Amino acid sequence: HTRFAAPVAPHLAVRGNASDTCNIPTHAMAAAAALRLVVTRKLPTAARAALTAAAGRAPAITLDVWESETEAMPRDELLRRVSGASGLLCLLTDRVDAEVMDAAGASLRAVSTMSVGFDHVDVAAATERGVLVSNTPGYLDDTTAELAVALLLATTRGLVTASNSIRAGEWGTWSPGQYCGVDIAGKTLGVVGLGRIGASFVRKMRGFDMARVLYAGRRRAAEEVEAATGAEFVDLDTLLAESDVVSLHCPLTDATRGLIDARALALMKPTAVLINTARAGVIDQDALIDALTTGKIFAAGTDVPDPEPMGADHPLLKVPNCVVLPHIGSATTATRDAMAAACINDVAAGVRGEAQKHCLNPDAAARRSA
Repeated sequence: HTRFAAPVAPHLAVRGNASDTCNIPTHAMAAAAALRLVVTRKLPTAARAALTAAAGRAPAITLDVWESETEAMPRDELLRRVSGASGLLCLLTDRVDAEVMDAAGASLRAVSTMSVGFDHVDVAAATERGVLVSNTPGYLDDTTAELAVALLLATTRGLVTASNSIRAGEWGTWSPGQYCGVDIAGKTLGVVGLGRIGASFVRKMRGFDMARVLYAGRRRAAEEVEAATGAEFVDLDTLLAESDVVSLHCPLTDATRGLIDARALALMKPTAVLINTARAGVIDQDALIDALTTGKIFAAGTDVPDPEPMGADHPLLKVPNCVVLPHIGSATTATRDAMAAACINDVAAGVRGEAQKHCLNPDAAARRSA
């Protein structure tokens, strides 16, 4: 592995003052007709208020909102609604590619995703078309890191299996070998990707008295990050072979897709645990299922299964030593509200031709002006 170095009907759009949630002041309606923002999901209450406020500021923006909190906007509906739009506020469930941008046409100025990951948005295609793309980094670091800790404890101690056994009436007389997991104190922690979330995870794990922290990535982290975490930079193979817990915090890129495959899993200890709060594509899921069922590793925990949502009959859910969560890494009210606010501010700024805080492709502005 050389890639790592040493209710409301959903079809009803909300436009203008069609609802209290997305009301635009009357005096701004004339200007609003020139700018339109498509929002692919109904946002939480606080975020809806922020959206209304952002849209009402001059020049005002007409809002076109998919009024469902639970159902993603269908592809054909997205392609229809985005036509002539100035901006698009999307979620990680929405694939925003060249087809979507071309359906929008030259009017599209900005796409903002309410997520840190942006592999569902074709940034290169956006840049080519002069469309600004932004995400929401820095708002969910601690929240996601906390979930990684929770997954680590649930997998090393078999908490879900033990709890389910009680509900199934299988809790019998105390037995010395019953419900036994693995210790983490005095062991080695391996982190793939020592970015903001990875570093936050390591800092939280320092309280568990782990003996050593290793990390791998495309490049060495800054000295201050290494000092704050006590992490040692190694190549991926060394990390996999020596770690008792491996936690993935890297983005999904061409370099990291399928990074943890059968070969990588074979390098791990049979007592090791694998945690993934990054992206599903970083792991070869079929290889993971094989490693778990054949005892190549002790257990795994993932918040990013493939597909999402995952049907109850999926083979991964039949593996007792794998804890599977429904992508809840950022799922606290405060964090989701902060992400939504950042997303709203950036897409509104992009639509109005103002500076964005989290722009991924600033070169797109030059292409548009050209």
